[in-house]
Amino acid sequence: MKRLSIGVRLMLWYVAVFALGELVFGATMFFVLRSNLYDLVDDGAENQIEDLKNFLQAQKKDAPPAELRYEMTRAYSMEHSGDFLAVYLDTGEPLYKSAFLQAHESVLVPVGRVNRRSYRSRRVGNQPFRFIYQKLTANDRVYVVEMGVPADDAVDTLHEFRSYLLMFAPLLLLVAAGVGYWMSRKALAPVDQLVQTARVVGGANLSSRLPKLNTGDELQRLSDTLNEMLERIESAFLRVTEFTADASHELRTPVSLIRTEAELALRRSRGEAEYRESLQHVLSEAERTTKLIEQLLELARADSGREILEIKPVHLDEALRGIFQGWKQVSTVREIQFTADIRAGSTFIMGDETMLRRVVDILLDNAFKYTPSHGSVQLALEQNAQNAVITVQDSGVGISEEDQSKIFERFYRVDKARSRSQGGTGLGLSIAQWIVTQHRGTITVTSRASEGATFRIELPMIAAPVENTQPV
Repeated sequence: MKRLSIGVRLMLWYVAVFALGELVFGATMFFVLRSNLYDLVDDGAENQIEDLKNFLQAQKKDAPPAELRYEMTRAYSMEHSGDFLAVYLDTGEPLYKSAFLQAHESVLVPVGRVNRRSYRSRRVGNQPFRFIYQKLTANDRVYVVEMGVPADDAVDTLHEFRSYLLMFAPLLLLVAAGVGYWMSRKALAPVDQLVQTARVVGGANLSSRLPKLNTGDELQRLSDTLNEMLERIESAFLRVTEFTADASHELRTPVSLIRTEAELALRRSRGEAEYRESLQHVLSEAERTTKLIEQLLELARADSGREILEIKPVHLDEALRGIFQGWKQVSTVREIQFTADIRAGSTFIMGDETMLRRVVDILLDNAFKYTPSHGSVQLALEQNAQNAVITVQDSGVGISEEDQSKIFERFYRVDKARSRSQGGTGLGLSIAQWIVTQHRGTITVTSRASEGATFRIELPMIAAPVENTQPV
């Protein structure tokens, strides 16, 4: 079964709410009007009973019932106020009863059941009445009074009011349905525009954007949010496309070199030394390709969120001293002065020690690659406010200002020919930046061409963890 559109459903809800409002309003106004009209009728009956009380008060105090009956008959038989009147002593003895009430005894209430003033709506024949029942005290006597008042005007007014309600309510509902449908269509018109644009957005035109709305409501926020999402998707799509193209290009070069070296070796018979040299070239390219593939897999895991860090307190001083000792031999072989400025103290951060060592190794590897013999490389650690600051400084070839904004991009190399000869892939700094970002830190570079480079890493520090001294 096909579901109704949002516009139709909104219209139906609008009509339903409007109909409920009409019902509540109409019923409330009907009962309020009826109460006010009956109050007017009851006020007239109360005034007539007050006149009756004054009449009884004016009679002789000890007048016998027969005399009271005579006086009441003489006074009320000719007056309109006596047309629907019945008066009794509290013993139940009747003093006066109009001809109308004598003919309709069913509307009367037994005398013994009248204890307090009460009102009742009764229909006698085809005429509506309001009856009032109460006890009166006059000249130390208690009387029971039952009086009826015609309520034709009140009932006719109520009937007319109800007829108008029933007549205009459907018309108002039809108007409400039309207005509700028009309002829902007008309110949802921007949604149709968004849908039409969204249907044509695909991989070939991710640069397309949904129309900019200026409604200032939820639809504008939805449009802006979807456009922001499209920007993120386009950016991610472009990164994936560029990553795939760059990875293909980077892998094609070593594979071509391996293939060329193998073809040259197989063209004619060679000696053992020549074969060994060819195999050495093949092995070197294979190792470079393996390193590239590992870095590509690492970046792919990072992009997909499957690279899991083992976060725990890291004693940064000890970790950097270990790294320094590991690179001392490299500095000796390459004839580079390698120093460390790790100030005495305890610097702790929350992180993955293996990954943090990898970051420093990447920076030192680059520093040694691009620093000529008899140059210098320095590894330093200091504290700055609430951050630990790791600095790797070299006196190498440096990085131009134009290249500094790009060196953290994947596959970017300042000197592509030299980087390839030294085994560089252009992925190390991208991996380093990702690791630092995962540790809620920052990595920056300061350099000038031919004046060396300084890489600076800032990581948030923590207090020294409390060691567990209890025996195991």
